Amino acid sequence: MEITLTTPALLFPALSLLLLAFTNRFLSLAKLIRDLKPIYKTSHSHLVYGQIQNLRLRLVLIRNMQAFGIASMFSCVLCMFMLYAGLQTAGKIVFGVSLVLLMVSMALSLWEIQISVKALELELSDLEQDEDIAPIHPVT
Repeated sequence: MEITLTTPALLFPALSLLLLAFTNRFLSLAKLIRDLKPIYKTSHSHLVYGQIQNLRLRLVLIRNMQAFGIASMFSCVLCMFMLYAGLQTAGKIVFGVSLVLLMVSMALSLWEIQISVKALELELSDLEQDEDIAPIHPVT
């Protein structure tokens, strides 16, 4: 397989958008944590504490998502440099590493989304118990 200088450059738009999405998630979680902290200090609610623990895990995942995404982008740039220098085989290997790093970043993103959805489901089930209403199931 022959790769050119433009092959790794194709990942730049995708990586940029992913990193932007990861940063937005981080900022949302940071605001949520800042909002929950005073609530927990006054109420010492186990529900709020559980939410904070959930958010802590999600923060670690987002940090790792960003780290792998940045490493993938760095590998793309390194690959481009190697191809420019005429190191075709090394460039192919580094490009493969870049793709693997991108896959790890996306897998962590999927894990973080699943944790987020479970937390929201717990929140909704708690609401349903408080209101004593039946959950609405989508029609299939």
